[in-house]
Amino acid sequence: MATTTVVTRPLIHPLHGILLAFPIALFTTALLSDIAYLRSAEIQWTNFASWAITGAMVGSGAVLLWAIISLVAHRRSPAFRSRLIYLILVVAMCAFGLVNAFQHSRDAWSSVGTVGLTLSILSTLCALLAGWIAYSARGTAEGVSR
Repeated sequence: MATTTVVTRPLIHPLHGILLAFPIALFTTALLSDIAYLRSAEIQWTNFASWAITGAMVGSGAVLLWAIISLVAHRRSPAFRSRLIYLILVVAMCAFGLVNAFQHSRDAWSSVGTVGLTLSILSTLCALLAGWIAYSARGTAEGVSR
């Protein structure tokens, strides 16, 4: 008699998870740098935020590419909906991050202000939510044993 076993595994590959850690950490760093700049008016905080956003965007590009490939490769899996939501969050994270990078390339106060801080908050929230879904959702793999 054959039995079917269902094994759950994380939604994303471990290497994908390592890549996702960079945007999560760097967008959060940029947000904290923006807050520090608004509280102190020390110009170096905007420079630090700009570099953090740039690093996050480099990592986000790799994460986005992997998420697209993963969605296409697993389009018939039960976890398709979770993968689609994850991809939408990664696209939003990249879009907010790119606009934020352009915003932070402006001069001093105008680079952060209300718009820069809002974009930093949005890109950080998207990164954190993408991480939450990636690490909490489960994919399934079925196997038949005899």
